[in-house]
Order: sequence, then C-alpha cells, then structure tokens
Amino acid sequence: MPEYSQKLIDLHTHSSYSDGTLTPEELMYHAKECGLSAIALTDHDTILGIDKARPLARSLGVELVPGIELSTDFEHQEIHILGYFIDETNQKFLEKLRDFVDGREKRNLKMIRLLQQEGFPISLASLYEEYPSSVITRAHFARYLTEHGFVKDRKTAFSKYLGDGCRCYVPREKITPFEAVKLIQIGGGLAFFAHPVLCRMNQERLRALLKQLKEAGLTGLEALYSMNTPGDEKNLKHLALEYDLLISGGSDFHGGNKPHISLGSGRGGLKIPYDILEQIKSRYSAVSSGTNTRS
Repeated sequence: MPEYSQKLIDLHTHSSYSDGTLTPEELMYHAKECGLSAIALTDHDTILGIDKARPLARSLGVELVPGIELSTDFEHQEIHILGYFIDETNQKFLEKLRDFVDGREKRNLKMIRLLQQEGFPISLASLYEEYPSSVITRAHFARYLTEHGFVKDRKTAFSKYLGDGCRCYVPREKITPFEAVKLIQIGGGLAFFAHPVLCRMNQERLRALLKQLKEAGLTGLEALYSMNTPGDEKNLKHLALEYDLLISGGSDFHGGNKPHISLGSGRGGLKIPYDILEQIKSRYSAVSSGTNTRS
C-alpha cells in the first residue's frame, strides 16, 4: 500500500440547498475549521449551492469540487450516484436536471396533501419561505414539522408520517443509475457509485450492478464512508481494482440532520487522504482532454 499524504478531504457533503443544515458558505468555513484541504459539495439533485461556496472556498484556501448526488432506482432499490467536476454552465445538463427535479416537486405536492389530511397546516409555499433556494426533500418536511411543534422530533416525523411506507409517504419517480451516469457525463463530470454498503446487496448482485454501471461509464465507487466497517472498505477496494474503478471517500455530512456524522471524520475514524482526489483529478484531466488513460 502506498503511503498517503496527511492532507485530508471529504468528497460527500450536503448543504442547506438540499437536505443539510449548513449553508454552502457555512460548510466552507466548517471545512476550514476541520483542517480539510478539499471538499466536494454534492447536494441532492442540485448544483445551486456551488456558486455560493466557490468564492469563499477560494479565499479560505479550501479546494472545492463541484458535485451532485442523484437518487435513482434499480430493480425497486434506491441507488445514489455521485457526480464530480460538474460543469454548472452546461445548458443541456441543466435542462435535463430540471426535468429530473420536476418529479420531486410533483411528489412533494402529493405528500403535502396527505399531511394536510392529517391536520398539519403545511404548504409548499411555506416550505420554500422557510427554506429558500433549497431543493425540498423529506428532511425539510421533517424539520418544518419539528420546528413548528407539530411533531416531537425528526425521528417521529419519519417513523409516523414520512418514512418509506408510512401514511404520508409518496414514492418518487426516479431515473435509473445508468441514466444518472449518462446525465453526469453530459454535465462533463465523473460518476461514482455512492455508499454501496448501504444498498445491502449480496456480492453476486453487487458485482452484476458494477459490471453494468462500468459499461454505462461509471468511473468509480465510494469505498471510504462513514458507515463502512474495515471489512466493507477492504471489499470495496478489491472490487474497484477488479473492475478498474477509482475510489472516492466521504462522510455524507448533513449537519444537524445527521448529528452523529462529522465533517471529514464521519463517526470519528474516517480519514480520506488527498491522494484519492489526485487520482480522480488525473482521470478527469484525461477524460476532458479526450484521452483514455488508466489512473
């Protein structure tokens, strides 16, 4: 194993523009406080926070990787795909992303009607007023219900109303992970399979999916993650090598919405070396220049 540098990074974070609680600017300050050399902002289904974060990251000396996390469906199972080095000015990408987000909006309206039937005075307008510029997610619903005293806490909001299969839950129309990979490529980025361990697939099914994703253009997988055991990490690194994929790593930081997850360090023991980002940047440079080299 090569010796890693001491510079640490976090390539999976969320701001208030999706379901995190820190603004993009606050997230950059926090990254600096945590001693991170680089951070990827990977909000769910939106890149709107990147322009807010970039100037401050530059002034703080924190390298910012423009990213996104897309929710997809594979055989009735949710799969998340991370995109790194997204070109926020790519109009074709932005148009397709808007179409994708429209599905979330329709779902939110259905959930609001169900919550209103339960007696909660909630509307889409009130959510946008409370959380301006955000892509509204179930986390925002839970936060609104909790902060306005309609439910005891976030856990109750999900267990009784918003969680999968609960009385106000509405499944969202999702794209496939293969479509997500293509969408990220349209945006000029590199696609990575986020937290495979959370999918709880057996080895055979995971291998089959990795093979298909690789054929669709997947660049790598998230081998270093807050919830991984040492065995999980070892297995994912082995699979990455087997399928000629790069590895990434991230905490999946959400601020107060996941208080047990700390930026950069996850549950306390996560350490993601800058060398991982160097390899991703090398592959990105090769792809951008039209060459096809192995990193």
